[in-house]
Amino acid sequence: MSTEVHAGAGAGAGAGAGAVAGAAGRVVAVCRDLDELDIEAGVRMLEAARCRVVRLSDDDPDTIAREAADAEALLVGYARIDAALLDRLPRLGAIATASMGVDMVDVDAATARGIWVSNVLGAATEEVATHALALALASARGIVAHASDVRAGGWGLGAAPVPRRLSELTLGLVGLGRIGLALADRASATFGRVVGCDPYTGETPGIERMSADDVLAAADVLSLHLPLTDETVGYLDADRIARMPRGATIVNVSRGGLIDTAALVAALDSGHLAGAALDVLETEPPVADDPLLTHPKVIVTPHAAFLSDASMADYVRLQAENALAFLGTGRPATPVNAPTATQRKTADAHAPTA
Repeated sequence: MSTEVHAGAGAGAGAGAGAVAGAAGRVVAVCRDLDELDIEAGVRMLEAARCRVVRLSDDDPDTIAREAADAEALLVGYARIDAALLDRLPRLGAIATASMGVDMVDVDAATARGIWVSNVLGAATEEVATHALALALASARGIVAHASDVRAGGWGLGAAPVPRRLSELTLGLVGLGRIGLALADRASATFGRVVGCDPYTGETPGIERMSADDVLAAADVLSLHLPLTDETVGYLDADRIARMPRGATIVNVSRGGLIDTAALVAALDSGHLAGAALDVLETEPPVADDPLLTHPKVIVTPHAAFLSDASMADYVRLQAENALAFLGTGRPATPVNAPTATQRKTADAHAPTA
């Protein structure tokens, strides 16, 4: 059963100070599917603005459709929001995610229905970039293999191949958004050369720009920084892996679906790739027999790249701020889409009146 907090005395003595024009009395539904985040911090922000907050019982589509039927804004974690579900939420005007990627939402369907979708832009740029560099270094230096060998009683140099000098290696970046640029900044003092590709960004000092094919051919360490879309699913397939130098390493802190897992395993087994360092997998949590979990050339962390005390607070704060911005101005602070005025007007016309 959902629980609802009504505006008014229950919102606390400080509600007036935090009130947002246009938000009072309007319904915001909150999915509680992010165990690692304190969503109550975001709820308190909404309550302070005198929203009517509905905490959803679970992330089942039928539950969301039933309990969020009156919601104008929906805060989600990993819940799947597809076209069929959107059709069951006639009052909805905005979906605020708690991540940079928004692949859990059918953004095209939302746009066509006049619904804004937002992400938490910049919430964990520093953390994810640092994690990517840590993975790259751990893989290149054989850190995990050596540490495991020592823990098992060993004390030799044979647990991992002799590493190459990092200042003689090229780091290749596919995607030069905030995280890609932050990684380049951190890695430039370590790697001999940083190259990258991104058709959507402008000047990138310190990064040698080239085509995607040339990045693949040059990269001794390749780090992926792409959103997961219909166009990028399986981006790193057998053909693209084959274009990389023998002995290269893959780093992925973006989305697991960017990599063809079977092709990656085959390239590791054949020796074409020296290693892979991954914070994301195609299926999360992974199935027990996922070959990447036990592969001796692979490092896997549990989608933890975003994690820090500061980022966990920022994710919740920015998600709530997007909902409040929409309620106050009609537009979230960091949208990933832009429904036209006509689409929004059409959506309003089909919403039931109070």
